[in-house]
Parts: sequence; C-alpha cells; structure tokens
Amino acid sequence: MSTVKVIHTSSYLPIHEIKNADWELQLDTTDEWIRKRTGIQSRRYARELTTSDLAIKAAQKLLEESAIHPEEIEFVIVATMTPDSMSPSCAAKVQGAIGATNAFAFDISAACAGFVFALSTAIKMLSAGNQKYGIVIGAETMLSVLDWKDRSTAILFGDGAGAVLLEKTDDATLFVETLRSDGQKGEALVCGERLEQHTISTMRMDGRGVFELVSREVPKNISETLEKAQMSADDVDLYVLHQANVRLIEQVAKKLKQPIEKFPTNLASVGNTSAASIPILLDELVRNQLITIGSGQKLLLSGFGGGLSWGSMIITI
Repeated sequence: MSTVKVIHTSSYLPIHEIKNADWELQLDTTDEWIRKRTGIQSRRYARELTTSDLAIKAAQKLLEESAIHPEEIEFVIVATMTPDSMSPSCAAKVQGAIGATNAFAFDISAACAGFVFALSTAIKMLSAGNQKYGIVIGAETMLSVLDWKDRSTAILFGDGAGAVLLEKTDDATLFVETLRSDGQKGEALVCGERLEQHTISTMRMDGRGVFELVSREVPKNISETLEKAQMSADDVDLYVLHQANVRLIEQVAKKLKQPIEKFPTNLASVGNTSAASIPILLDELVRNQLITIGSGQKLLLSGFGGGLSWGSMIITI
C-alpha cells in the first residue's frame, strides 16, 4: 500500500510520421511483413526535437490541464535511454523550462522498463518524505540512436513522451511491485556503447533472445506481483504493458489466461517508444475514457527491456 495517487496524465507525439511504406523504400521489408510480426503500422519521428523537448511539452501540457502550479512540484524524474546529454539531465531541463523552482530533478536509465522503475522510485519518495507533488515522465527519441539500415531495429521504434502527475494523500492506495534485472544478459540489447573517443554505437539487439526472455520472465513476474497483492489475474481491470510487440503482448495474455481486451495497445500508430510507451498509453486510455482517474480501477503496469530489466506494479487509479 501507499498514500500516492496519479491525479493527471499527458503525452506528446511529434508531428512527423514514418509509415511502413516509407521503410519499404529504404529496407528489404514490406508493410505486411512489419504488421504481421510486430503489429506496427506507423511511428512518430522527432526530427530536430530532442528528448528533453518532448518531455518539456508533455510536462507543460500536464500542468496546463491540472490545477497545480509549477512551484508546487517538488521533483521531476525522467525515464529515458536517449538523453540529450550526460549532463545536464533531461529532468533538469524540464524543471527549468516549466518553472518548477522548488523541485529537484534527475534521470533514470532502465530502457523499456524505465517508466516502471521511475514510477516506483517516485511513489516511494512521496510515501516516505514530506513532498506532496511530483512529475514522472517517460521520453525517448529512439530514431536518433538507430542504424536506419538495420531492418531488425529500425522498423520497431518511435519517438514520444508521456507524463503523470503524482500527489501524496491521506488515503491508502494499492501499490505492489516486483522489479528485476539480469546484467549477465545485458548484451542482448546494447545502445550508446562507447567505441572510441567521441564515438558511440547505435542500437544492436538480439531480438529473438530478448523475445524469449521476456515471454518467459514477464508472465512469471506479473504472477509474482499478483501473488504479493493477494489478487487473481481476473481482479485486474487493465494490463498496461510496455508496447514492444503485439505478438508478445498476446502471448502474455494467453499465459495469464486473460482476454486480450484487457491488454490495450497503441503499437499500430506509435511503435515501440521504450520508456515512453506506458505513460503514452496511459494518457490515451484516460482521454478515451477507458481509464477514469479517481475511479479505483486496478491497473497492472509492466515494463521490460535492456539491462536486461523488467518489472511489474499494481496500482489503483
């Protein structure tokens, strides 16, 4: 249990779109091949915008739509594997841009599990400390770190940002989590590796290896989290999973013996946005009235990716 709740969501997607047909012109692939294996039809491209630009736009929208003033925000956490720079952090840039003068700020890097790890950190800080409001953002410019000639990665990813506003309250709310990492398998997904001075690598990924690990460990991780919460899989209203691959999400639903309708996706229109995928989907579900903030719906969030890292949490919203 915790005393922290999500009181608002927001997201920002760049206006530029890359459709599967565009990749057909550059790679040995087809729209049908991509859709059949991933569920992706298009993705957004930030072009000249940086990760912090996307995060700032999501944070500004969050504050504009809520009744909270920037000075009331006491921390900003950005989950990202594509920061503008090692220093300053993306979170510091967001803090400065939105005028959150009383907030401290830092980034978390856990690839596609980053938002779950960041949200866990934020909930624990608010529960244990004196802060009242905090912002957690997942933001990525994945297309900036890809080899556009590598069919195995180029077609999968997109750019975007999503954010949640957290408030510490006097009421107890559900919060149960299970977070895991396995650094011994880290070579399965590598990005930004320093090759020599002033040179870093683009992403390389053992897609089959990651898929096999995730399909094995994520259902186990979710089941362990449900057991901790003394809940059955049927008790969860929606499973909000990292949007990696629609086939993987279908496999998780099958292993949990849950209807696929409880596993919403937006992969078709945004692709895999790494740490941004869960908060972007959360915001979409809120705006489409599939999630109502303050309703008490039970959500299971699960992120998984590079590190290798994965984790699940159950919250009420």
